[in-house]
Amino acid sequence: MKLTNPKQANHGLKMLILVITLICVMSVASACATTSSISTIANSTNKIKVTATIGMITDVVKQVGGDHVEVTGLMKPGVDPHLYKASQGDIQKLDKADVIFYSGLHLEGKMADILEKMGEKKTSVAVSDHIDRAKLRSGAEMSTEYDPHIWFDVRHWMKATESIRDTLAKQDPAHAQDYQKNAAAYLLQLEALHKEVVEKMSSIPQQSRVLVTAHDAFGYFGDAYGVKVMGLQGMSTASEAGTKDVTDLRDFLVNNKIKAVFIESSVPRKAIDAVIQGAKEKGHDLKIGGELFSDAMGEDGTPEGTYIGMVRHNVDTIVKALQ
Repeated sequence: MKLTNPKQANHGLKMLILVITLICVMSVASACATTSSISTIANSTNKIKVTATIGMITDVVKQVGGDHVEVTGLMKPGVDPHLYKASQGDIQKLDKADVIFYSGLHLEGKMADILEKMGEKKTSVAVSDHIDRAKLRSGAEMSTEYDPHIWFDVRHWMKATESIRDTLAKQDPAHAQDYQKNAAAYLLQLEALHKEVVEKMSSIPQQSRVLVTAHDAFGYFGDAYGVKVMGLQGMSTASEAGTKDVTDLRDFLVNNKIKAVFIESSVPRKAIDAVIQGAKEKGHDLKIGGELFSDAMGEDGTPEGTYIGMVRHNVDTIVKALQ
């Protein structure tokens, strides 16, 4: 048998090592190129990260932002914004956001310091800022300048929508036309909703247009749609109803033969139940007219889990009870 020349074998081994090395280098380069390509695609499809406080704002951001935003809402259904304290997880969501939207007018009172600090380093917008102050109700009962429950006048919420539209367009000029288009379509829906509320509320006899709830959140609703609004508590749920508040409201309802009062999804009903019991002892049958959404919307995936659906639910519930 003929033996291979050692020099030839050594040369062949070197060539084999060189070929393997070249293949490895080319594979790594190809993988890097692929990773770079994936990264480029990911960057080109990045959405604006938005964090919103209350559900009503979260819904509008979804409507206006469409596919270009990724919105996270801090306050879930049934949560009272007057008493809400931000968790560590909430602070992280705010910190990671490109844009923060909140109501303002001291609605998120316990988050004020956090929102102010976040506003020093990123776009942070109170959607109430562009509403004419002359059209706002006094917030003296809350020891604040204005009543923060602006969403109960649909026309005010249209202004809030415009504020969200303009902020997103400025933050993301490449998709400004989409934000304008989405907002225009949504504003038409809100305009139709306002007219619908006017029509439905006008069907209630004038003497029966008295809306009694656990706390005085519906002032803008009353002003806009011709309803006398009475809240057992003040504008903020941070204050509790006293015995005199209960008896005064009971006497008014009995004397004026009001048929129904309403509970709220984000406020305990204990005080309202006390009013009902007091009226019963006076020989007046006072019923629960239904549950209204005041400071929070309904569950995600339900009609009441949207701003328009929430308003429509409230109006239909009030009309049914008071007609």
